[in-house]
Amino acid sequence: MKLSIGIIFCFLVLGVSSQRWSTFLKEAGQGTKDMWRAYSDMREANYKNSDKYFHARGNYDAARRGPGGAWAAKVISDARENIQRLTGHGAEDSKADQAANEWGRSGKDPNHFRPAGLPDKY
Repeated sequence: MKLSIGIIFCFLVLGVSSQRWSTFLKEAGQGTKDMWRAYSDMREANYKNSDKYFHARGNYDAARRGPGGAWAAKVISDARENIQRLTGHGAEDSKADQAANEWGRSGKDPNHFRPAGLPDKY
């Protein structure tokens, strides 16, 4: 009972409608697909020094979906980097990855990180 009252209160105070929640969730799902596509392309390309480009591109594509996509990109990016830190990967590389992630999420052109010679397919 207290939970349902709390939820109703939040909807009233925050002015969140079910339409906005469904839009947010749709954007988050689409953003997740964008992140997966960038990861898959990175693995397929297997191109030296292209990691930052694919980080920026995945975040850029997801964030263009809207607030839900930007949220999904941040959650996925942060989780990936935190897992890498826990497994002992370099903190310096993780910091550079996060900079590329933020670059893309902020709407800046991911081609800034594109390595010379990467096939146009990507």
